[in-house]
Amino acid sequence: MTVPMTVGSLLLSDLIEDPLYKDEGLCVLGIFGKSAMVPGSAKESLINALADKHVFPLFGPDVVCDGGGGDSGGGSSIQAYYSQESRVLYLVLTSIYDNRQLLQACETLSAGIAHADAHEFWKGEEKQHCLQLLYLFSLCHVLLLVHPSCSFDVTYDRLFRALDALRQKALPLLRAAIKDSPVSKEWKMNCRPCPPRLLFVFQLNGALRVGGSGLGGNGTDTPGGGASEKPKKHSPRRRLQHALEDQIYRIFRKSRVLTNQSSNCLFTVPANQAFVYVVAGPDEDPVGSLLAQLRANCALRDGDANVSVSGPRRYQQMRHSCRQPSFHVESSSLCAGGQLVDTTLKEFLWQHVELVLTRKGFDDSVGRNPQPSHFELPTYSKWAQVAYRLYQVMVESGEDESAEIAAKLQGQLKVLDGFLDADAKFSENRCQKALPLAHSAYQSNLPHNYTTTVHKNQLAQALRVYSQHARGVAFHRYAVQLHEDCYKFWSNGHQLCEERSLTDQHCVHKFHLLPKPGEKPEMDRNPPILHHNSRGRSTSACNCGRKQATREDPFDIQSANYEFYQMLEEKCCGKLERIHFPVFQPSTPDPAPATNEGTRPTESGTSGEGERLKEKETAGHTPGDSTSLSLALSLGQSTDSLGPYGEGADGQEKRPSLVDRQASTVEYLPGMLHSGCPKGLLPKFSSWSLVKLGPAKAYNCHTGLEQPGFLPGSAFLLLWDVVIRCRSEEEAGLSEPLDGGPSSWPVPNKTLPGKRGGGGGLGRGRRRDDVARAFVGFEYEDSRGRRFLSSGPDKVMKALGPGSVKEPATRVLNSDMPLYIPSPTQGRGLKPHYAQLARLFIVVPDAPLEIVLNPQVQPGPPPCPIFHPEQTELVLPPDGLWVLRFPYAYVTERGPCYPPKENQPLASYRVLRGILRANTASSPPQ
Repeated sequence: MTVPMTVGSLLLSDLIEDPLYKDEGLCVLGIFGKSAMVPGSAKESLINALADKHVFPLFGPDVVCDGGGGDSGGGSSIQAYYSQESRVLYLVLTSIYDNRQLLQACETLSAGIAHADAHEFWKGEEKQHCLQLLYLFSLCHVLLLVHPSCSFDVTYDRLFRALDALRQKALPLLRAAIKDSPVSKEWKMNCRPCPPRLLFVFQLNGALRVGGSGLGGNGTDTPGGGASEKPKKHSPRRRLQHALEDQIYRIFRKSRVLTNQSSNCLFTVPANQAFVYVVAGPDEDPVGSLLAQLRANCALRDGDANVSVSGPRRYQQMRHSCRQPSFHVESSSLCAGGQLVDTTLKEFLWQHVELVLTRKGFDDSVGRNPQPSHFELPTYSKWAQVAYRLYQVMVESGEDESAEIAAKLQGQLKVLDGFLDADAKFSENRCQKALPLAHSAYQSNLPHNYTTTVHKNQLAQALRVYSQHARGVAFHRYAVQLHEDCYKFWSNGHQLCEERSLTDQHCVHKFHLLPKPGEKPEMDRNPPILHHNSRGRSTSACNCGRKQATREDPFDIQSANYEFYQMLEEKCCGKLERIHFPVFQPSTPDPAPATNEGTRPTESGTSGEGERLKEKETAGHTPGDSTSLSLALSLGQSTDSLGPYGEGADGQEKRPSLVDRQASTVEYLPGMLHSGCPKGLLPKFSSWSLVKLGPAKAYNCHTGLEQPGFLPGSAFLLLWDVVIRCRSEEEAGLSEPLDGGPSSWPVPNKTLPGKRGGGGGLGRGRRRDDVARAFVGFEYEDSRGRRFLSSGPDKVMKALGPGSVKEPATRVLNSDMPLYIPSPTQGRGLKPHYAQLARLFIVVPDAPLEIVLNPQVQPGPPPCPIFHPEQTELVLPPDGLWVLRFPYAYVTERGPCYPPKENQPLASYRVLRGILRANTASSPPQ
């Protein structure tokens, strides 16, 4: 065998042995350890010196992995070189402890891998390294540990104890693997030819090499360069070797890696032979060192010139010369200074190899009654059979029975965790101690039931406490466990209902289900069946405003804008005259709500209205968008018949009223009607109400509105004088502008006549100044039932006496009125109370004019849509006191528009100007 190869390739190849060596024994020498970050210092270079051949490349071989745990990012591999002349098989283990594999592994892990994943990678490599090292300990007679420094690495003590524990666990499996091998009974029982002898090779550091006469040479050790001291018998390097031997032996005996009986140990060390050798390290001129080695091998030794033997005798003599070094080991000859000559590396190693090749074996047991250990010198063929079967089990999984044994052996690798993964064990202990502290931090100051926001805040606090105490690779795993434990605690009876009312208040019940139609609430169920309840109560008036009642905080639009007022209509305003807004009229027994498939048509003024106002939808609200195609199909039309609104109009045209189009009788709008809704859909109920309290004379401008809940002096409507011009043919049908100009005021120097018909009402005849008197009032109502009218966009009505209101209504009609204003009766708390626009009072005189009602409400900042009743441009009949009740809550198909918070500007919540418009009536025919 002239070139090295992997042990897998060696065992699978048909190696043709020389007939002279075929029946002779084989010494197996294993080499492992670490290498320095210096070119030419690899473990393979030692074989070049031992075999007197250039076997491995000068700067290290290319890494070829066996496939047993190695990959392009590192891995372990065993390379083999068989020297038939010397009858020595060299096995070199290369792992991530060598610089080449270490650099490759670091390049693999440089792609931003997590700390825990990197730790798992390193521990996996260490376990595979241990398994292949156990493979060497099961096949080799002599093992050589190479270390790049001259100090002993105590981590080897932990490594060998881990290997010993793994070997004891794996012995039954290894016995099953080699039970049919042609070896002795002792080999099958102990799964190794003999207890291997472990030798150590250290390399001197550069700081400890002192020229040619320092530790690397044979000169005297004279401090300061003086020669006054008596020369010592041993050189400094030999004294270092003896000190290392004593240190290593004490460490291994203390940890019981070495015991008296060598057959029970993982390895042995000789009792009366050197087992530590210190080399001078790599030469700075590797080419020069190779030339010197070549000269030494080619030089004729004494007695070689007279050799004239040919044939087989000459071949055996050459083999013997290769096996026997031309020196006497541990020679007692002294140099000129009286100091013993240091041995070479080959001399140091060959004294142990000769014990194997001469079948003497190792007698390394100590104590009073030492027991002899078994020893067997196999031929290459026998060794190869055992090595191949162990290779299939320990390095590369084979088939059938060997694959099963290999799987069981991989399961035994967990015994290494307690020895090799000390940092993970420390991390486990730290994280386990930090976990109860984090649990306490999570549960501190917690109510019995709480929401997701509270859960996340407490979890963040628990993670902060955990991160202060937890360390190491188990940090992430226990952090996930902390997250799961906290979630389990929260969901196990402590989870609060996540529904929020339309006024942005949480339900106070724990997690529950809503009762189905006709089903009664059940508290004993798990989860319980309950209606939502925020324990919030408010006082509101009915549609007409004459009766107040307490209401629960609503969670759905129907109870907020319809059911509460329907309940009060039975007691108050059920018989009043009203204008009904159009609602959905089904034509099928099972109508369906509109879906939001496709793109919703929009107008230019509402381009951003389709964006989501709030992430979570409230319970019971179904998305209410539909495509123009589904709308056309529900109307029995084609998409072309929808006109410019079929694919989204550009908003330049005036939007036609819903009453001018045929509404769908198949799909209904699940929410409220607003500017972003698909056309042709109506809700099942109207959130608006328009009732008539009585004729125009029902309002007395001297007493104001006589309804409960009004603050003193705030129940007076604003006067709106509408000029009725004498119309010519050209002016017929022109509308009365509300720009606050002179045309809106009475004629100068004219006095207003007294009231006619009593009660401030107007007669049927026109005034001689052509002015019709109407009254308007915007009513606000807070949650405690306090009501007041507004005299301006940000002003509360305060009349000092009857009939003392002087402000005209043009200011409120020509401005955007706020939907919410601060309540004038704030409580003692720091949280401000807001009053919401609830009603609009309109006194329509008995005069030849038309008052057009067109309310439009924007209950939030853009892109909030604009809400309006189901019928726009509504003409109010003359001679009446009308009350328009606004919705209590505004809800889109994506969720409710909540009332403003403390830090939100109120100007974004508004009622658009133009809510009322006066048109002069047509002149009577002549």
